Amino acid sequence: MPLLEVRELTVRFGGVVALDRVSFDVNSGEVVALIGPNGAGKTTLFNVIARVYRPGAGAVMLDGEPVLKLAPHQVVRRGLARTFQNLALFRSMTCLENVLVGDHINIRSSFLGASAPVPNALKAEAEARNRAVEVLDFVGLAPHAHHPVAALPFGVQKRVELARALVSKPRLVLLDEPAGGISHEEVGDMARLVQRIHSDLGVTVLLVEHNMGFVMGISDRVVVLDFGRKIAEGTPAEVRKNPAVIEAYLGAA
Repeated sequence: MPLLEVRELTVRFGGVVALDRVSFDVNSGEVVALIGPNGAGKTTLFNVIARVYRPGAGAVMLDGEPVLKLAPHQVVRRGLARTFQNLALFRSMTCLENVLVGDHINIRSSFLGASAPVPNALKAEAEARNRAVEVLDFVGLAPHAHHPVAALPFGVQKRVELARALVSKPRLVLLDEPAGGISHEEVGDMARLVQRIHSDLGVTVLLVEHNMGFVMGISDRVVVLDFGRKIAEGTPAEVRKNPAVIEAYLGAA
């Protein structure tokens, strides 16, 4: 059974069809890339899966269970996490504090316990901080744990957001343009980090990305959208040679 199933997903904004009966699967343990021109519907699809948008038709299943009637925090509890194309960090907070925000589903202390320095609350806080420090170390940001996010370069901020997604220990992470806006050297570092998330943490990855070198280098499969429709799906080598993809996105040789 696929970890993620997208079935006949349709989204309309007024008279604009953003997604037109899109279907594909993501199997557990895969890295799957979603590509297409600007406006193809990629981020819209992410927003449906993460329960930001409600589709007009279709279904999304996570580990065989429907998710479209769940609240966003309930989807997170099912093992889904995401990053954003436009960074959604709390810029006045430190890296550590931003990552702690992503750990809210793992903090089990009660309201009364959290409002006073009682042992249960203190233990929960210490455990949460340890998890946050551990994931910051994983993405190479332990030295920046107490630095305000706003003072850090954009590429570092990208990794802070990735750490915030990973701290909830997801089974599936949605990465929205992880290589967008960063330098060539940082793109290579990000590719290696995504591969480590997949290999070392065992997290399944669905990513949206425009950098074709990044996509082709780390993906097991590629799904291609154009004007809200799926026009191709296959291995990177298959997609690279697909005439419809060349015409719609990659450009003729």
